[in-house]
Amino acid sequence: MRQIVTLAGGVGAAKFIRGLTRRIDPERLTVVVNTGDDETFYGLHVSPDIDTVTYTLAGVVNRAQGWGLDGESFNVLPALARYYGKPWFGLGDRDLATHLYRTDRMHQGAPLSQITAEVARAFSIKSQILPMSDDRVRTFVKLRGRPAIPFQEYFVRGRAHGVVEKIELRGIRDARPAPGVLQAIRRSAAIILAPSNPFVSLGPILQLAGVREAIGRVKSRVAAISPIVGSKTIKGPADKMLRGLGMEVSPLGVARLYRDIAGVFVLDDADRRYIPKIEQLGMRAIATDIIMATPERAARLSEAVLRELQV
Repeated sequence: MRQIVTLAGGVGAAKFIRGLTRRIDPERLTVVVNTGDDETFYGLHVSPDIDTVTYTLAGVVNRAQGWGLDGESFNVLPALARYYGKPWFGLGDRDLATHLYRTDRMHQGAPLSQITAEVARAFSIKSQILPMSDDRVRTFVKLRGRPAIPFQEYFVRGRAHGVVEKIELRGIRDARPAPGVLQAIRRSAAIILAPSNPFVSLGPILQLAGVREAIGRVKSRVAAISPIVGSKTIKGPADKMLRGLGMEVSPLGVARLYRDIAGVFVLDDADRRYIPKIEQLGMRAIATDIIMATPERAARLSEAVLRELQV
């Protein structure tokens, strides 16, 4: 049974994955997840994108906010404020168990890929979740007039304010894909680039040694979904980053970033006017509803993508 591989990062990717598993057997899904957003809080290694994908596939994610656990309580965080000052990154009480386990296993010498598999088994997840790398890669955002800061400080603490001048992926040159990542790409029935930020969610995965080249070799079975509708992002700072980096804030601007690796580009019905120019890039373009306001709409989007890829 050949796998359907999804490259993922952020809440938009999690919503798409939730819809995808309504249309395919979860055992057929492999998710390669961004770890450039990983950060240390209170001495704990937190992997926000991995955890969001994990909780989504386990059916326990807080759907209202798109991250964290459903029905979560927050008693430990304000208690920590007594020692660390006012918190700015949300960590729920039960969510802390995941971070405690991950950090303890890392101290024991276990790689992130092994730990991620252990956590997935603990949640009885049938899909395969692969961190993009076992090596440390950290995403930094350079804002105009300021030194580069870690992504979480920019996005969560700073609420994505400021003009983005550059994205830095520290450690990317020495990092290698996690075990199974390149093999999954090569043996895949289809590869889907989720509607994620192309710079800070998918960019770190694609810049790992050998990943972009491996995907480019199977371009005909690769689909990318736009995270932009009109001139705005569905969620997150992708539009601000495109603008700050001097690129067109539109589905066409995103398509240009994937022209060498995606055979299919999926955009919203509202953006049909971009189809001719996207197809001039050498991609097939399809327009459909990409606003995943409900699991049913996410499932319909995944069905449209799978149909176009003929899987």
